[in-house]
Amino acid sequence: MGIHDGHREKMRRRFLTGGLDSFADHEALELLLYYAIPRRDTNPIAHALMEHYGSLAAVLSAPAEDLARVEGVGASAAVLLRLVPQLCRKARISEAERETVLSTTERAGAYLLERFADERHEVVYQLCLDRKGKLLTCKRLGEGGIASAELDIRKAVENAILSSASTVILAHNHPSGVALPSQEDYAATDRIRAALATVNICLRDHIIVADGDFVSMADSGYL
Repeated sequence: MGIHDGHREKMRRRFLTGGLDSFADHEALELLLYYAIPRRDTNPIAHALMEHYGSLAAVLSAPAEDLARVEGVGASAAVLLRLVPQLCRKARISEAERETVLSTTERAGAYLLERFADERHEVVYQLCLDRKGKLLTCKRLGEGGIASAELDIRKAVENAILSSASTVILAHNHPSGVALPSQEDYAATDRIRAALATVNICLRDHIIVADGDFVSMADSGYL
């Protein structure tokens, strides 16, 4: 048995018995790092991470390449630290998509705030809904913003048809700005609305997300 094995086993038993509620933030990190750093004392590494980033949330949202530069972390631990919050987010989204009804702007906005929570770049999503507002599919249309050449309007129409959608909500984020539509946002909205209308599918809304807030173009009177 190594010098740290007894301590690690006590920490594991403590977690299995009572969960993480009794753990300090650095202790939770220390425990997590056991599974990427098997032969070192991870307590000093956990402290270094907390000192460098200032909070547990900041550690778990830092880029992997930045995490790997903290002394003692390395590539494997950096991947694990990025994987855990994204896996939890994916589970929450998957659960939310089961029988999800986005019949109001508030429900659609809340769903999209979770969807965009970990996005660092501009991303465009398409929500395909039935007549009652039930979410049929959520498709990632592209990256680089609503005005990007990568935004495939033909793909948006195809997604809506294949999912048998009655209505569509378009959504994108402003990672470093405010949730207000630009002229490019209005122009892209018009293009997609016209394209969907050719197959008798309604663009119900275009929602813009930024900094924990969202703006509905439909509620603003544009759609």
